[in-house]
Amino acid sequence: MNHPDRPSTPHGDDARPVPPVAFADMDLPAEVLRTLTERGVREPFPIQAATLPSALAGRDVLGRGRTGSGKTLAFGLPLLVRTAGRRAEPKQPLALILVPTRELAQQVSEALAPYADALGLRTATVVGGMSIGRQTAALRDGAEVVVATPGRLHDLIGRKACRLERVRITVLDEADQMCDMGFLPQVTEVLDQVHHDGQRMLFSATLDRDVDQLVSRHLHDPVVHSVDPSAGAVATMDHHVLVVHGPDRYAVTTEIAARDGRVLLFLDTKHGVDQLTRHLRAHGVHAAALHSGKSQPQRTRTLAQFKNGQVTALVATKVAARGLHVDDLDLVVNVDPPTDPKDYLHRAGRTARAGESGSVVTLVLSGQRRELHRLTAEAGIETTTTKVRSGEAELSRITGAKAPSGVPLDGGPAEARPKNTNAPFRGLGSSKSAPRGSGGKPSRKANEARKLAEARKAARVRRGA
Repeated sequence: MNHPDRPSTPHGDDARPVPPVAFADMDLPAEVLRTLTERGVREPFPIQAATLPSALAGRDVLGRGRTGSGKTLAFGLPLLVRTAGRRAEPKQPLALILVPTRELAQQVSEALAPYADALGLRTATVVGGMSIGRQTAALRDGAEVVVATPGRLHDLIGRKACRLERVRITVLDEADQMCDMGFLPQVTEVLDQVHHDGQRMLFSATLDRDVDQLVSRHLHDPVVHSVDPSAGAVATMDHHVLVVHGPDRYAVTTEIAARDGRVLLFLDTKHGVDQLTRHLRAHGVHAAALHSGKSQPQRTRTLAQFKNGQVTALVATKVAARGLHVDDLDLVVNVDPPTDPKDYLHRAGRTARAGESGSVVTLVLSGQRRELHRLTAEAGIETTTTKVRSGEAELSRITGAKAPSGVPLDGGPAEARPKNTNAPFRGLGSSKSAPRGSGGKPSRKANEARKLAEARKAARVRRGA
């Protein structure tokens, strides 16, 4: 199918332009080149060099690259350049970027804002957790470019506050996660509403069945580029499995969080995140919690504090596994091990970004080693396994762990340094798949429930006698 805004170039490797080595070699306006220079961006990352020429020419693009590979400018610059010079009518944007999470939407908007300003384009960010009235007003005033999450965009379309028939450039960023989060029907609905003859670009860290469905149905003869496909291929990333004794996990986690420099710690549940955060702050660690139970202003403020160093330990659920970019973040800790290879890769992608180095550490009990080994093998990850205990030099060598100050940040008496005789921290490693006999003591409620059950059983036996 030929399209008026796309060249009818044959598909295949021979048809792809040779990637240039500098932005100046591309067909970019002077305003964009000047803004790139002002921001110290001089050479394109591989995914940018590979996809920009095709995207600027109006081709549909399917780009595969791990998080942190530079995808935002790879799709953002062509979208802005090809939209420049046009003016949006109220409620009718001209270009759309669809992303899975609020954090990623805000980061994309912030990253593209200087270039949009240089080209005289108005943008609107449409996400849940923020005032829908303000977003409605921004669309009513006219925005050429909209960055949105599927749920909130769906709501605004339902309210007739947004119409998509004039959208001629559509980007799906982190398409695999949108599918994983159950947004496939909403994404398909959006793609059915945008201009049928428009340009579509799909970027994803992984390409699985649901993404293939989107590609086959909505992309027309796409140029395909795969660059730096997974965290397992990143030479500057080290992967460690730390085998801990159940009761010692409490102290090990605290000492890692107290290290010099920032650390991102992943847990399975919001409750576990909140409880660990309170514990760390009580021991003098500048920690903050990030999960879906927090309001969007809280999440935005916490991320800003983590980026500027006010918060040194960010404790999060997998809401932070995508869309979180922090410069010089060199350590990610899976306090609760991930449950599938894709989850591991997305968490790991928070470090060693843009050519920097970093480490990923996963804490496991001895009974969890085999399952984690299977998972990392599926992810293409080679790990180094080490048995550690709190206070040992080997733990400090791998993670930079050190004893916390013990001075509470939120008032209260000073806390003693946790010792390896403590019971395991409730919420750490408490995933439903954790094996029995993991070293934890039953809670008081569990003991009471057991005694009550035994008493009832004895009573039934007596009545039967």
